[in-house]
Amino acid sequence: MNALPWILLGLTVGVGAPALWWWLRQRDAQAAVASRARVADARDTVADWPPTATRLLTAPERQAHQLLSAALPDQLVFAQVPLARFLRVPTRYSYGDWLARVGQLSVDLLVCDRSTAVLAAVEIRPAETSTRSLARHKRMARVLEAAGVRVVVWQEGAMPSATQAIRDELLPPELARLPVAAPAPRPPAPAPLAPASPLTRIPVGHVQAPGEASVPLPDPPPTTWFSEIDAPPAPSAPSAPPRPPAAGR
Repeated sequence: MNALPWILLGLTVGVGAPALWWWLRQRDAQAAVASRARVADARDTVADWPPTATRLLTAPERQAHQLLSAALPDQLVFAQVPLARFLRVPTRYSYGDWLARVGQLSVDLLVCDRSTAVLAAVEIRPAETSTRSLARHKRMARVLEAAGVRVVVWQEGAMPSATQAIRDELLPPELARLPVAAPAPRPPAPAPLAPASPLTRIPVGHVQAPGEASVPLPDPPPTTWFSEIDAPPAPSAPSAPPRPPAAGR
């Protein structure tokens, strides 16, 4: 009996079955991606995620910003700057993967010179920090140090207050020992305007009057909101073709 047909049949089954299984799995993954994209496109940006304004900085971050602004009057201090805003990376690997790892993380405070060149990054740490948060900060610090950015960590409740100590910690030696510029005098307050007559009064939006109680803003979202950045990556699947944005979304 000729065994060649059976050998060919076995090879066909042995090669074809895994190929068929792989094709079916890729088709299901692509269908799932397309389904999630349709659901995402159907959501309304404002109705499904009603926004609420919050403060930009927490109380310790505001305290650190005031200390830096007083000690470094010749420099610029920015808050909550994403790494992707001031770092460049090669694109031989996926830029999206780098963004997911660290690019979307933000430094608490960023010290720059007047040309906005980065001098140092300041991180404000609470007394107790989770293991995942420490790992995220360690990864971010490793990236910043590789880029030549000085990273300074201040603990809440134990921040330096001496001007020269802050300058020595954050500035290069040739800048730290320069005399601190005196703050510019405040311009005189403008003279009060005469009240408008009823015929010339123009309706305007509500403006908070002196002494009027202001609505307190909540503190910014906690950094634990971004813990999913450290989650294990999902299995890769072919991306669906981009859909045109829906009108009014």
